[in-house]
Amino acid sequence: MRGVRCIPVLVLLGAVLAGSAAPAQAQGERDTLRILFTHDTHDHWYPTESEGGAYGGYTRLATLLRQEREAFPSGEGQALVTLDAGDFSMGSLLQTIYSTDAPELRALGEMRYDATTFGNHEFDYRAGGLAAMLNAAVESGETLPAIVEANYRPPESDTESWAAWENYGVTDYTVIERGRSADGDPLRIAVFGVMGEEADSNAPMSGMEFEPAAQAAQRVVQEIQAREEADFIVCLSHSGTDNGKGEDYELARKVDGIDVILSGHTHTTLEEPIRVGDTLIVSCGADTANLGRLTVERNENGGLELVDYTLLPVDETVPEDPEMVAMAEVFQRKVEEGYLRDYGLGYDQVLAQNPWSFPAIQTFGEVQQEEPLGNLIADSYLYAVKKAEGADYVPVDLAVVAEGVIRSSFTPGPITTADAFQVSSLGIGADGTPGYPLISAYLYGHELKDAFEVDASVTPLMPEAQLYGAGMGWSLNPHRLIFNKVTDCWQVLEDGTRVPIEDNRLYRVVTGLYCGQMLGTVNGQSFGILGITPRDENGAPVEDLEARIIHNASGAEVKEWYALASYLRSMGTVDERYAAPEGRKQVIPSWNPVDLLRSPNQVGLTVYGVVLGLVILVLLVVSSGGRRKRRAYGKGRGRGNGYRPYRG
Repeated sequence: MRGVRCIPVLVLLGAVLAGSAAPAQAQGERDTLRILFTHDTHDHWYPTESEGGAYGGYTRLATLLRQEREAFPSGEGQALVTLDAGDFSMGSLLQTIYSTDAPELRALGEMRYDATTFGNHEFDYRAGGLAAMLNAAVESGETLPAIVEANYRPPESDTESWAAWENYGVTDYTVIERGRSADGDPLRIAVFGVMGEEADSNAPMSGMEFEPAAQAAQRVVQEIQAREEADFIVCLSHSGTDNGKGEDYELARKVDGIDVILSGHTHTTLEEPIRVGDTLIVSCGADTANLGRLTVERNENGGLELVDYTLLPVDETVPEDPEMVAMAEVFQRKVEEGYLRDYGLGYDQVLAQNPWSFPAIQTFGEVQQEEPLGNLIADSYLYAVKKAEGADYVPVDLAVVAEGVIRSSFTPGPITTADAFQVSSLGIGADGTPGYPLISAYLYGHELKDAFEVDASVTPLMPEAQLYGAGMGWSLNPHRLIFNKVTDCWQVLEDGTRVPIEDNRLYRVVTGLYCGQMLGTVNGQSFGILGITPRDENGAPVEDLEARIIHNASGAEVKEWYALASYLRSMGTVDERYAAPEGRKQVIPSWNPVDLLRSPNQVGLTVYGVVLGLVILVLLVVSSGGRRKRRAYGKGRGRGNGYRPYRG
């Protein structure tokens, strides 16, 4: 019709009428994709108790997923997929059978997830633990989700891992066919996975090789576009967003062709999608608190349009699914028989009564301050080391725990074994059993001051770096110069006396293995300004922190979670000292010039020296310029220079 210059009026009118109807017809033929999604579910099988009511849990999530699928079945012009963006493991006692029974992947399969990817915590049991888990999942014979991972892979030399990945079928991407498009063919949804740079740094023992996420994503998107005729391309990214920015924002900015990024790792809850060019970024929060629901469609120009975005609470209004409850109970019995028996504890055994209100884990650590829960955990380390070493106990000067390894909190009421484990639920020891062990190392006093400076200066940028301690204390002014915010620090002796920390003295420090491994990142986090080196009793640097693991009299590793569990059990009722802060960390904001400048450390002295030097230089330049002007003016008044006085 567009090639015809002259047409009858009726034909033209018909064309106009047909054109006016075309948008409605095209709208009806649009292909619609609905994505149900989660990330960072962290083994949350059962609802988590909180003062606002119990939330989350696979047992409830399964019900909500079923309800959503029934309300939006895949069919003509529409498709529904269920996806997860990693960290499906490590967060409850059921993870203790991760390598032997793969309960997490089997749970995702039972809930009919189409695909997931690896998060950094899937590598907490190292490459060998992950390989064993993949093989156990396959051996179960149950339906399992596809696993997509494009940029985080074993080295060629790790044949055991490669065999397990191939046995499971881990690939860069997968194509899911679901529903029917307007032309009658199945809708094709291509899904690929990537790991972020920070997530990689949080898996120091993974043994994997890392390819930059944007580089891998570009490669995979181009392959999908060339080979797969996909209607939609979805990225499962374990990289994260941060206040609307972050690694996934940069991924969307750098790589064209991605329709949706499901953003895990940072536990972010996005109330609205972030749009970057033609890409939507979504996150629904951690620990199965919400189920994300995103609906998009292709318009007649091929663009992606947002139809609906909703975060569905997995709360007390959602009934538990009987089949998931039964599955959880089977795994729970295996945990009691295969893991807890060695500790003489039961899954639901009550360890202590808690009369106090600790912050919910969702808000824990958001404010830079002392937290009684952090004090409780640090004190439990001191208690456990004393019990383990007995008559051979060497006094611990500082026990410390970082916010990033505290995974749950306590509500008023009974605290069970499962509750205690969930608080310190990460990792594996050198003995191959679940749970990070405690380690002991020595630091010089000046290095301890650097550690406190990390807490003071890095925490606002990286909340998981916030420290809680026992045996020492420190004060800080958040308004002071970065890396010079600590105003005082002290050691607390057994009788409660405070004494100064000596720069050149070695102090014994106890922390978890993971926190110890992350000490090496302090240099990078502070741009080389601060430095902390774990040492032995003689001051020699420690290369292998596993050699510093604390064992009890029977030779067993002292696990972080069991230190907390045994300390709670020894109290029976959580002591009143944990009802409020004790002054171990004092945050004292002040804009008073004296408070801002007093007691500078080496960083402060260096900066102040540079500033003073610049001020002096400016004054010299100004002064020199003034003298030149005066000399020039004086020369101009000489009669030999042609000056003629005014004579009236």
